[in-house]
Amino acid sequence: MKFIIGIGGVTNGGKTTLTDRLMKTIPNCCVVHQDDFFKKPDQIEVGEDGFRQWDVIDAMDMEAMVNTVKGWQENPVKFARSHGVSLSPGVGVSDSEEGIHILIVEGFLIYNYKPLIDIYDKCFYISIPYEECKRRRSTRTYTMPDPPGLFDGHVWPMYLKHRKEMENNCDRIQYLDGMTSKDDIYNKVHESVQNSLLNNL
Repeated sequence: MKFIIGIGGVTNGGKTTLTDRLMKTIPNCCVVHQDDFFKKPDQIEVGEDGFRQWDVIDAMDMEAMVNTVKGWQENPVKFARSHGVSLSPGVGVSDSEEGIHILIVEGFLIYNYKPLIDIYDKCFYISIPYEECKRRRSTRTYTMPDPPGLFDGHVWPMYLKHRKEMENNCDRIQYLDGMTSKDDIYNKVHESVQNSLLNNL
């Protein structure tokens, strides 16, 4: 059985932390990070707000991301091996359909691209309030540092715009409060996934 989990959310909301923890505890689990599909800086347009448009869907090669997900769907065993994921004993000996294979698709705009919306068996979204988001973002070190005013001028307005769009696109999302403890968030998601898997068996 193949099962795809979407973990979306606001920037610095805790998506990667949650994803990494699930990867460690769920067997035969692979991940596709949306951040791995950003285009090169010189391909990112400068918008009317005066900032490079990193926080929009056009900043990413979504076609390549979809193809990566399709690669997993076609052969999760081959995908796992090529990404260094060790499989449970007995899985993938002969049949790639044997056992349960899980893919986590993680990113800030994973519910804003039509070809991806229908692939998820489970959709999660972590949100945190403006003040906390700004505080966390200011403590992070990025390869390309945020220019002054980027958060208020581009990042947050784009988040609000995309969140509204996402809510109109996908009604299966389970919202998570990023202000609760990491353990709480993890336990909620883990339990929800386990229940879904049991129901699908």
